[in-house]
Amino acid sequence: MNSYIAPRPSVLDRIGSALAGIRDWLDERGKGAWILAMILGFVFFWPVGLAILGYMIWSKRMFSCRHRHDHHARHDRFASRGYSAPTGNAAFDAYRDETLKRLEDEHREFLDFLQKLREAKDKAEFDQFMQGRKDEPRELQS
Repeated sequence: MNSYIAPRPSVLDRIGSALAGIRDWLDERGKGAWILAMILGFVFFWPVGLAILGYMIWSKRMFSCRHRHDHHARHDRFASRGYSAPTGNAAFDAYRDETLKRLEDEHREFLDFLQKLREAKDKAEFDQFMQGRKDEPRELQS
């Protein structure tokens, strides 16, 4: 039985997830929370405040209305959990879910195939190493 072991998320993935959670939390509380976070960033460690200011300008959180970000935050929450927001078309949603499941199965099978290839390569290298050791003349110790 082949068991699929999902790779552990990297440190950068975990940091990205944490920052996305903080972003969503601040988005839910509005522009005032972003401004407060920026001010506190400047007070405690100015590069953090500057980074928050830059992010607010770059992502247009500084100048836009809150309702625009509510839609994006909701969509990001769906996407970050691996779900897609329902489209309202039941046939399309069923097709999309079935296709995504098939792709996930194919991905898992491909990862299993790659694992078997790595194991075969490792075995071949080990066998070659052992053959090389067997062929080497042994020095006699006196």
